[in-house]
Amino acid sequence: MDKDNPLVLLVEDNDGHAQLVALGMRDSGIDHELIRVSDGTQALEFLHKKGKYESSQQPRPGLILLDLRLPKMDGLEVLKEVKSDELLKDIPVVVLTTSEAEKDIAKAYEFHANSYLVKPMHFDELSSMLQETGFYWLACNKRAY
Repeated sequence: MDKDNPLVLLVEDNDGHAQLVALGMRDSGIDHELIRVSDGTQALEFLHKKGKYESSQQPRPGLILLDLRLPKMDGLEVLKEVKSDELLKDIPVVVLTTSEAEKDIAKAYEFHANSYLVKPMHFDELSSMLQETGFYWLACNKRAY
């Protein structure tokens, strides 16, 4: 990960939500690059540099923003695989979803999510949440590289 310009991997299938997340993260004031994939399989291919990402020169993400309801492989499955992989498990994963279901929250933390955030209905609230999230995980939080 580039400490000066960290990479954020957004795993989100909804185009509208992805645009709102990108805007909110941009407003965090932290320089970062945002890469979006639209399903769980693409997320793992990106992280493992397989398939169309095999020759990618992208650095390892400094943060993963992960939706739960995804095509091909759901977010909980992605989370479980990321956190069980020795090379990936220390990447912070913030679940960013519309689900407030207790079973989803419990499973996410069982699979070692670093945070679980429910997307607010209003853009201003979402933007504020993402600004704080970006600032915390990309600027305040200290990690070994």
